[in-house]
Amino acid sequence: MDLLLKNCTIINYNGQSNGHIVINKGLIEDILQNNDNIDNIYASKIIDCSKFIVMPALIDMHVHFRDPGFEYKEDIISGSYAAVAGGYTTCLCMGNTNPAADNTTTIRYMIDKAEKIGLIDLLPYGCVTINRAGEHIVEMGDMLNAGAIAFSDDGSPIMNSEVMRRALEYASTFNTFIATHSEDSNLSANGQINEGIVSTITGLKGIPAAAEESIIARDVLLADLATAHVHICHVSTHNAVELIKWAKSKRINVTAEVTPHHLIFSEDNLLTYDSNFKVNPPLRTQRDIKALFDAIKDGTVDVISTDHAPHNIDEKHIEFENAAFGMIGLQSTIPVLLQFVEEGKINLKDIVKLTSYNPSKILNLQKGKIEKNYRADLVIVDKEMTYIYDENIIKSKNYNTPLFRKTLKGIPVYTIKEGKIVYSLK
Repeated sequence: MDLLLKNCTIINYNGQSNGHIVINKGLIEDILQNNDNIDNIYASKIIDCSKFIVMPALIDMHVHFRDPGFEYKEDIISGSYAAVAGGYTTCLCMGNTNPAADNTTTIRYMIDKAEKIGLIDLLPYGCVTINRAGEHIVEMGDMLNAGAIAFSDDGSPIMNSEVMRRALEYASTFNTFIATHSEDSNLSANGQINEGIVSTITGLKGIPAAAEESIIARDVLLADLATAHVHICHVSTHNAVELIKWAKSKRINVTAEVTPHHLIFSEDNLLTYDSNFKVNPPLRTQRDIKALFDAIKDGTVDVISTDHAPHNIDEKHIEFENAAFGMIGLQSTIPVLLQFVEEGKINLKDIVKLTSYNPSKILNLQKGKIEKNYRADLVIVDKEMTYIYDENIIKSKNYNTPLFRKTLKGIPVYTIKEGKIVYSLK
């Protein structure tokens, strides 16, 4: 057989167990009990996991690999290395590339390049509209046949409600979904940070919470009208949570994600004028953060996604008003979530549910569980190791994160895809 993971503490979405994981031909062939004799098992490689935890590999439903067109920020090669170093074996890439992913050629280019590297399953979003202009819907059927997983104009809100309705109806006929960037661009125009006390103190133009909430309200109503699935990206406000909770209570087909940075940082961090905290939607208030954690606990939020958004130093270390929105997150998610576990805000099962099990269900993948006959996509984590998160650790091309050169705790030591080790810390 290919691989034996012995003395494992296994974390699944529904519980924790101990045992030895037998991996063969890309699948979990068996999970043996601790008292089972494994001395006679031959494997090409044996890893003693007694000091670690073993989880399903993470699935990121929202990344920006910037390829094609903006490879100086990131490309599919560097993004793949960052992903596996962070414990991810599946990434859904947004289509705000150049050219935009509104055609089969760009979709195939992204998939083929990732397959040549062989580290992750790259599942690209196709754009909803041509050139993400919000006017003319793409040929969804052709793009799904080319390998698109779903559709999103992320970063460019679709302001025309009629276009959004027809796109949802069209997507529904193919049994796929639209992931939305919820922002009323008229309300948010030229905004820099959350509209509130901190924007008043700093003099930076604010983006009101209503800019996000009004589009979420529209889109869940349109999803109901179109009998379609809408996935709400990077939820950030307490009223947004209430809108999604209401939609789910009405059995509208809505799923939602939150990012680690909207859980760990708030608008107060912007008092430093550090552009690494500049993201869209903006960092919100402590009240909003509490609402997001409550939404995780009650199931209103389905997924934690990174919105990994690399930018060159020249696009971040400039005047705040001119700085780009976004931060990297693929390699900091596990330590951030383990910090929440230490603080009692979530548990280890929640990490698996939000980063692997629920995404697998949404995407209809045979992943997200450590179970016999499931694909052997796993991450082995040392949750006690501390380290400086610096250029020696980060695999992305850029370091735009407030966590850069900070001390973090918890790190993947091995990432396994289809039974093959695609990343090793040592």
